[in-house]
Amino acid sequence: MATAGKGYVDLRDWMENVAALGELKRVDGAECELEIGTLTDLVCHAPRRNSLLFQNIPGYPGDYGILVNALGSAKRLALVMGIEAENTRELVAALTRKIADLQPIPPRYVDQGPVLENQYFGDEVDITKFPAPLWHAKDGGRYLGTGSVTITRDPELDWVNLGTYRVMVVDKDRLGFYMSPGKHGLIHREKYFAQGKPCPVAISFGHDPLLLLVGAFEWPHGLSEYGVAGGFKGAPIDVIQGKFTGLPFPAQAEIVIEGEAVAGEKSQEGPFGEWTGYYASGMRQEVTIKVKAVYHRHGPIVLGAPPFKPPNGNSFYGAVMRSAKLKRDLTASGVPDVVDVWFPEEGGGRFLCVVSIKQRYPGHAKQVGLLAMGNPSSVYMGRYVIVVDEDIDVTDLSNVMWAVITRTDPVKSIDIVRRLWSGPLDPVLTKEDGGFNSRAIIDACRPFERLSTFPPVIELDQEVEKRVRQRWGDALD
Repeated sequence: MATAGKGYVDLRDWMENVAALGELKRVDGAECELEIGTLTDLVCHAPRRNSLLFQNIPGYPGDYGILVNALGSAKRLALVMGIEAENTRELVAALTRKIADLQPIPPRYVDQGPVLENQYFGDEVDITKFPAPLWHAKDGGRYLGTGSVTITRDPELDWVNLGTYRVMVVDKDRLGFYMSPGKHGLIHREKYFAQGKPCPVAISFGHDPLLLLVGAFEWPHGLSEYGVAGGFKGAPIDVIQGKFTGLPFPAQAEIVIEGEAVAGEKSQEGPFGEWTGYYASGMRQEVTIKVKAVYHRHGPIVLGAPPFKPPNGNSFYGAVMRSAKLKRDLTASGVPDVVDVWFPEEGGGRFLCVVSIKQRYPGHAKQVGLLAMGNPSSVYMGRYVIVVDEDIDVTDLSNVMWAVITRTDPVKSIDIVRRLWSGPLDPVLTKEDGGFNSRAIIDACRPFERLSTFPPVIELDQEVEKRVRQRWGDALD
């Protein structure tokens, strides 16, 4: 029996841990036509943000399930990452240390695994047998892939990438998938097409949430997410070499498909409610995956991570991972006294970045803002970088905005940088923008030349505050 807080083997073992934490709820009878999506939206915005397991879904076998909001709490994130933390700031700090010390461990190839319990090839393939919800009311179709990982191999450098891209069901043996410009999976596909070849693709639709966590974020070019996941676990990820593509897919996965994408073979994809809170990118013709093989466990569980209007459970884990990666990179760059980093959930974990520093020299804040703006963790679809003093809690957006309002002068404190990496999901961009956007760096630190004379902050006397809370704390409840 799995024990809360200890290691786990696969998604099912992980769910036992989460149930022991009191953060897993089971839901029977919800329909794929908006009911599952609506309840997922509600729980992602709820105070507790429990993980939900949908079963007995009408129209599907009773033991087929969908797990949502897997990574929406600090406890569940800590479990996946193998760290301990009591709050968000501790979580980011612990993850920063873990990333700094992380040693990638390559995957281990095995011949067998639970995912091979059921196998279908050619005319036997029917991906419509798996529950794929209509997550948002105006979505253009059913999306089986929201918490999935798409597996591709660079045809020139022979490294394997895992990326989290949206995947729509077209029919029983075709999938539509959208990848944003500049993403590693799209670069791989373009290389195959440039060689006049189809692009082999494998997709896992249910797996250890750690694979979702590492697959959704930016890692250095050439570094496989399998190695990153192995580094987090301290042991290799077991993979099976696909019969059709030769690609490695997780042996403990719930559902895996193998197929190929062919240049010119397209289908209608979108619109889809995205992490920005909008139906971004509209409806378009996208390259289609022709499914050649399907593998799944008995009673397979789809891992769902649909985006919703932020802040929500999905923007939370994105914020934690991106904040830890950026803090590690800023520290490694040699810039001194970076105290904290946070990508507020209100910005979907991307649009807004806040960095606190202890100012050491003139231009320190601007230097940090420029480094943060161009870092791989923040350069894609960023919008604002705010640099604040060390007395500001970066995870408290009201505290951050107080610093912006009281410590900045618009003319002196804001710099605009143009023509940086954005994409079709950015709701304010037009076709004429060509995939570029601009960024604002806001220096919300006290002016360096006035550090000793800037008006002091109103603060409570700590001893008096402690005494008052002890005597009259019930008045605050």
